[in-house]
Amino acid sequence: MELQIETLNADFATCPQLLPAQLAAVAAAGYKSVINNRPDHEGGAEQPVSAEIERAATAAGLRYAYLPVIPSDIKPQDVAQMQALIADLPTPVLAFCRSGARAAKLYRLAVGG
Repeated sequence: MELQIETLNADFATCPQLLPAQLAAVAAAGYKSVINNRPDHEGGAEQPVSAEIERAATAAGLRYAYLPVIPSDIKPQDVAQMQALIADLPTPVLAFCRSGARAAKLYRLAVGG
């Protein structure tokens, strides 16, 4: 399972849905934190839930944050929460959603870019 990472800058990157088995590789790639922007069960029963991903992230030594957003309904409070996570989490950060696009959009809104 190769990671399909899109680097936005030295401190932040995005990727499609991460599986618990991939979190050790994320840590090995040098990431310090993971943000999950995908609501649980959005993709059906085959999508791992946040608690599973958090356990794997913690076991790999990563900080984990869960900020689920609906792509067509990103609210100002979602952007504010993303800003707070960007300020607080150790870098580099890898954020993910279904395809990576929502995580990238939320990042750009949070940093004003």
